[in-house]
Amino acid sequence: MREINGTMMQFFHWYNKADGSLWNELKDQAQSLADAGVTAVWLPPAYKAAMGAEDVGYAVYDMYDLGEFDQRGTVRTKYGTKDELLAAVEVARSAGLQLYWDVVLNHRMGGDEEEEFLATPYSPDNRHEQIGEQRTIKSHTHFTFPGRGDKYSALKWHWWHFTAIDTNAHDPDYHAVYLFEDKQFYEQVDLEKGSFDYLMGCDIDVLHPEVQEDIKAWGAWFHDTVGIDGVRFDAVKHVEAGFFPQWLRHVRQHSKQKVFAVGEYWSHHVEALHHFIEVTEGGVALFDAPLQGNFSRASKGGSDFDMTTIFDGSLVKNEPALAVTIVANHDTQPLQALEAVVEPWFKPLAYALILLRQDGYPCLFYADYYGAEYTDTGRDGNEHHIVMPSHKFVIDTFLGARKNNAFGDQIDYFDHPNTIGWTRLGTEEHPGSMAVVMTNGEAGNKRMQTSLLNHTFKEVTGQFDHEITTDGEGWAEFPCNEKAVALWLPA
Repeated sequence: MREINGTMMQFFHWYNKADGSLWNELKDQAQSLADAGVTAVWLPPAYKAAMGAEDVGYAVYDMYDLGEFDQRGTVRTKYGTKDELLAAVEVARSAGLQLYWDVVLNHRMGGDEEEEFLATPYSPDNRHEQIGEQRTIKSHTHFTFPGRGDKYSALKWHWWHFTAIDTNAHDPDYHAVYLFEDKQFYEQVDLEKGSFDYLMGCDIDVLHPEVQEDIKAWGAWFHDTVGIDGVRFDAVKHVEAGFFPQWLRHVRQHSKQKVFAVGEYWSHHVEALHHFIEVTEGGVALFDAPLQGNFSRASKGGSDFDMTTIFDGSLVKNEPALAVTIVANHDTQPLQALEAVVEPWFKPLAYALILLRQDGYPCLFYADYYGAEYTDTGRDGNEHHIVMPSHKFVIDTFLGARKNNAFGDQIDYFDHPNTIGWTRLGTEEHPGSMAVVMTNGEAGNKRMQTSLLNHTFKEVTGQFDHEITTDGEGWAEFPCNEKAVALWLPA
């Protein structure tokens, strides 16, 4: 589900403390987030992962273990116990928040036992290039779930429930992607590396009947146990795209509600995003990776970046109803796999561009809202200490304006390479108005028309103390400070 002018928040980042506190934190913060204008929270994988209490959750081990069983060296997950999860869910729902859950259907990791079977090695860089003959390999593909047993599901995963893996205990130093006997790399995936079906771990065969039955049953079980307003599908460009509509139909029919779905198809080629949307029949929105890339480049380019092109090549420009717009996420934050840093000075501009416009479904990022501090090893092999500052004040300001003023027609003034702006004219039901102006260079101003004639406007981010009055046709010159965004609202 998605509310008009709704805003979701990714309520975690890669480096949340592994102390089991996140579910309790959600319980504590739910009401304040709802009061600020957040309508839905995207939560991390809630189930047991291979590294136990230290795992962010994407190395999926057992989707039926929500912090209930002693498996992978822990009962709780990184985020807490099942009881703490359910308590947080109850409070969040009482606050009016919708809950979107991270669903990982691509792979499993941390198998309990090794199995031997036939497989053929392919190049890690080209899934169409066979680099050896079929051979017997040995790998951890048998998932017995000794802590859970048969509770909730009796399926024990074997090698035939997967398509490929990249480890072989018989030849551990040989680098290959091993395609299992009688399996294939599927074609409804991204075309990078020939077929980007394989990503990591034990690659799930989503077309295997037992796998389909169990994953669909899990969706219904998870809804009955926790509740589902929406899902965020991880790594969709690596999964046979046609399975997502099947899974969603099953869960929607079971829950008798229109479950919202957004996929992580991380590609800057908007044509690939459109193809996925076509294959999934428009039933799955996508994160606007091209727009996030534009934000990153703009923040590094400063005044050399042409702000009139900020939406070029973006999903929100071409498919606004299915675009989830973001400034950052757990994968793009500093030191992570898809690192695409948006410099701190540009974050307010970027959040204005996703929160105060009429198109797209904006998603806030935990580390941008609350701030974050952590240390990790970068791509250069060196250890780095990262401090991500909080932008809570400006985001809250924009959320308030989105809730109360971001309605009606939008007039764009994208007519200068450094200084751009737009106005929202309001509606009969929401008669307010707003004017937004931003610059990536020197201080500037923009003459723009509002729907309010001879009306006073004030700037609400703290840049200016003086007020501005529109003329008899609603026009005024709205200023903005250097490398900043100004939001002018009716006084």
